[in-house]
Parts: sequence; C-alpha cells; structure tokens
Amino acid sequence: MIRKGSVTWEGSGKDGKGAMSTQSGVLKGNQYGYSSRFEDGLGTNPEELVAAAHAGCYSMKLSFILKAKNFISEHIETTCSITLEDGKITLSYLEVTAKVPGISMEEFQACAIEAKDTCPISLSLTCEKTLKATLV
Repeated sequence: MIRKGSVTWEGSGKDGKGAMSTQSGVLKGNQYGYSSRFEDGLGTNPEELVAAAHAGCYSMKLSFILKAKNFISEHIETTCSITLEDGKITLSYLEVTAKVPGISMEEFQACAIEAKDTCPISLSLTCEKTLKATLV
C-alpha cells in the first residue's frame, strides 16, 4: 500500500508559502508557511498533520486490540499533541478516552499501552511517546 501527499513551496523559509495536498483530496492546496507552523497564523503545518495521523492510527489500533480480546469499543476519542523543539519532534502525547463495556481498568490500560507501542505511526516516530488513557 502506498499513500501520497504533495507540497508546492515558493520563496524562502520565513517569507515563503506553501500548499499541501493529499491523495484522498482531504487536503487540497491547503496553505502553510512560517506563521502557521511557528506562530498562530492561518493554515496547517506538518506537526499538526503528524498529530492527527498519530491520533487516528492509535485509535484504530486500539479498536483492533480490543476486538482481539473480545471487547467492542462503543466510543474512542484520541487527541495527540506533538512537541517540536530545536527543529526536532521530541514528544508525541496521546490522550484517549474510551467507552468499552465489560472491560476492567487494568485490561483497558494494557490494551491502551499496547496500541501506543505498536500502531504504525508510533513505530515510525523516534521521539518519546506518552499516553493518558481514561475509561468512561
């Protein structure tokens, strides 16, 4: 399986501007630049996209792990915060809240940690990965 994303960039680093697109069309010429990456400017940025990818990958992996242990999740909500320091992603912090009938807190925590450690995005990130998992 191969998935594609593309970017056009014009100008220098701080003064330039770019546009990001994805194969699926979810992003189609979405703007990004210095202000959207390092300030509060309009547009997206690579770290935001990594955060969304990690949250999405993690949530799906958690649902597969739960199913393999005969639990069906009714709801999984994950937020990921990416920390960029000195030009390097240093931390990916996952916060998950899930409703999983019949599971104990201990079983849920074990599944949540397994998903953090084994989802494809986690495996591709070299930074520290931390997790807060809440069962409701």
